[in-house]
This record gives sequence, structure tokens and C-alpha cells, in this order.
Amino acid sequence: MQKSTGFVNRQVKKVKTKVKQEYNFSATEGSMTSFNFGATAPPTVAKDDVLHSTETNSSSTERKDKNTGFAALLAESRLVPQWRQVEWTEEQKMNLMKTISCYKPSCEEVAQARVLLLGPVSSGKSSFISSVQSVFNGRVTNHAMVGSSSTSFTKKVSCLHQLQSFTIRDGRGKGGDPGLVLCDVMGLGDGEMTGLTLHDILAIIKGHVPEGHKFSPEQPVTSETVGYVKKPSLKDKIHCVVFVVDATKMAAYPKGLKTAFQQLREHISDLGVHQVALLTHVDKICLETLKDASRVYRSLIIQQTMEKAGALLGMSTSYIVPVRNYSSQLSLDLNTDVLLLIAVDHILQYVDLCFQDNTGKHTDVNFY
Repeated sequence: MQKSTGFVNRQVKKVKTKVKQEYNFSATEGSMTSFNFGATAPPTVAKDDVLHSTETNSSSTERKDKNTGFAALLAESRLVPQWRQVEWTEEQKMNLMKTISCYKPSCEEVAQARVLLLGPVSSGKSSFISSVQSVFNGRVTNHAMVGSSSTSFTKKVSCLHQLQSFTIRDGRGKGGDPGLVLCDVMGLGDGEMTGLTLHDILAIIKGHVPEGHKFSPEQPVTSETVGYVKKPSLKDKIHCVVFVVDATKMAAYPKGLKTAFQQLREHISDLGVHQVALLTHVDKICLETLKDASRVYRSLIIQQTMEKAGALLGMSTSYIVPVRNYSSQLSLDLNTDVLLLIAVDHILQYVDLCFQDNTGKHTDVNFY
């Protein structure tokens, strides 16, 4: 499972080429917006003017300005002293895999810890699940439906309007019955006909929603819903909520999303459910991390973006972990694996807090 140096170099070359193109021509919608944190946008230049700029007196000045901008973007990928300590070794990977695959909830009446992933469309929820499964399968796989369009594949495939659960187990059949389930649902939308409603999200967390339920803005979950769990026990409920946000879109998220997140978090906190967050696609905002995932905790731009994510979600950065999902890769990478496993281990710590909070009183807890 050695990292393919050739593949990484090609990916870095692609990113650099795209960044250069943004500064050579007019910026197009959605092009490399992930590299614009703190950078001043270059003046819009018509393509014809660019092609003929070598014949004008201003051409050298324009090229200088654009090269300065490109240098600033590369400077954002600069490394600083490591701000979180991690062991990037095969031994650490195996230890984390053993911890996760052998995990069992501390509450005897709960066989599997249920974790719900929530985030805007295309934030990387399904990709994270598939990436974690890939680590345990020993090869890159995509069990969860994953898309890359701006409207999210999750909204286009009817089955992903459903509540779906994915167990995390050793692909070789070791470790016994899995003790962790990651629950995936459609992303949070910004329109009336897209995304989950607050009502339905809380119904999932309370344990009322059956597996496979199809969500529709026109038909909210009620006691009349087929399969509705009227009196859910602790094992039916969500034991931790993981918010997933895209590092490349922090500057592009609508202003109303911050209010929506914080309102949602207040309701979830009232239910006594702990929350953490994942910052995805960090390799797309830092060239150094694209080349080597072990540099993630030495990246200044990632550290700054985590602070922005914390402000968006209304939580301390100590609850947030950066991840790099498998997307176009065909083989596993040790450092990427460790980063993903650290994220799962981080989630399990807060799952345990839920069971500790409910020890001796879970039979009396009412989320509904």
C-alpha cells in the first residue's frame, strides 16, 4: 500500500496548472475557489486582450501582477511547526484499525453505536464513509453512492433520499460483529425543495425514522409514517452527530448557513447528543497536503480554514478534524489512511460520552 509518487505528482501538476490558468484568464464560476482564502482577486481581463497582451506596453505589468498572485497562492500552502501531534506509521494505522474494528458500546443494551453525518450537498459525507470502508477493505471501494456535481449525486439517486446505514468492519472478516454504524442521508439544501428539514433531522436523531425511509419536503416524518418508531430505545437513536463541511467552499457558503447550523446544534444539544465535525477536501486547499497527507497538521491554510469552520458551526476547533477522502485514487496511501482513522477514533470518543451520560438512566431517557 505504498503511495504512488507518479500519481501524486500528476495531481499536483494539475492543481498548479489550474491555478495558473485562473490568473492567466478571466475567472470562471467555481474555478479553483478553494485557493482564494485571503487572496485579492485579479482584475478581469478579456481573453482576446490576454492573447494580444504581448503586443502592448502593459503586458509585462499584467504578467507581474498575475505571477505575484500565483506566488501568494503557493505561499498559502507554506508549512509551519506541527500544531497537532500524529504518528504517521504502519504501526499506528494497525493500532487504530484494531481499536475501531473491536469497538463495542459501553452500554450493554446497545450493540452498535449509531453516528449521523450531516452537511451541505457535496460536502463529502458519502465519500468519507466509502474512504473509511476502503481502509478496512484494503483497497479503494465505493459502497456509498458518491457524486461530484454541484447539485450532489445524493439528490439525483432516489435511494439516497433514504436513511442508509453503513457498518465499519474489517474486510477480512476479523473483529466480530461491527460496533459502529455510520448513517448517511441527503445533504442539507438551501432551497425549499432540496435537503433535509430540521423536523426530519431531529426525528432521525430521536430514533423515530426507520432504515430506508425516503425523505420528501412535502411529506415530513410523522407518527403515521410507515415504519415509524413510536417509542425508540437508546439503541434506535443517534449517539453522535458529525457535521461535514467542505474546506474549498468555506468562503462560498451562504450567510444563512451559519444561522442554520447553530440553530440545529442547539436543538441537538437539547437532546443530549454530542457533536463533532469533519473538514473535508483539505488536499484541495493546500498543495503540500496534496503531495503528502502527513503535512496536514503543518499547514497554515488548513489551520486557518479550521478556524473558519469553527466559526461557521459555532464550535471549538478541538471538535474538528481535517480529512482527505479517496476520490480519483486507485490505491491506498498510508498517511491518508491514518488521517481517516484518526477521524473515526475522534468520533468514537464522543460516542462514548453519550453512553457515559446515559449510564444507569438510558431506560428513562426520552428524546421525543
